[in-house]
Amino acid sequence: MRLGVIGSGGVGRALAEAFASRGHEVTVGSRSPDDQDLTVWGGTAGVAVADPATTAAQAEIVFVATAWEGTENALSLAGADNLTGKVLVDVTNPLVFTDRLELAIGHDDSAGEQVQRWAPGALVVKAFNTVGLELFDNPSLSGGPGTMFIAGDSAEAKATVTELIGQLGWEVHDCGDIRAARYTEPMAIIEIEHAMRSGTRRHAFKLLTDPP
Repeated sequence: MRLGVIGSGGVGRALAEAFASRGHEVTVGSRSPDDQDLTVWGGTAGVAVADPATTAAQAEIVFVATAWEGTENALSLAGADNLTGKVLVDVTNPLVFTDRLELAIGHDDSAGEQVQRWAPGALVVKAFNTVGLELFDNPSLSGGPGTMFIAGDSAEAKATVTELIGQLGWEVHDCGDIRAARYTEPMAIIEIEHAMRSGTRRHAFKLLTDPP
């Protein structure tokens, strides 16, 4: 499958490497596609590098993995026409750093909903925002694989994203429509603050249920 990742930071690169290792054709979109460090990394990881518009146009599924303050511009550079009708996986977290970590948007709105407004023709699915990038691929923990929480308005888009996430070794829990991002995004603060206190990023949320 042709996957595009908008954002060439640590999160975007981790996603690209994970899916490239599963045989997907992955392109990372950057404002500086000719950056030497980025092109060297891409060659090593087996990942193509291009500008955001080319990345979005060529991809069947697009991931946006940018810092929150750059997300609107990144989607603008990707181009609304290039995103229309496609699954757009929102990996962002709307975080601001003051005297502590806080949400820039919440609890009557979310980054997921804002991304859907910025890309109204896309099928937005929130995912990958409740765990550190170190565990995107193969989340083998002592308690078993973690649970990836997703949200989105399109059942078909969520099924596609669920299949992709499963390829990386995750269990998936569908939280409902895109408004559920209002509840998964605060989970990122719990994950990050635990990482800061514990000194490790090897932890993940897990939903435990008894059979009906």
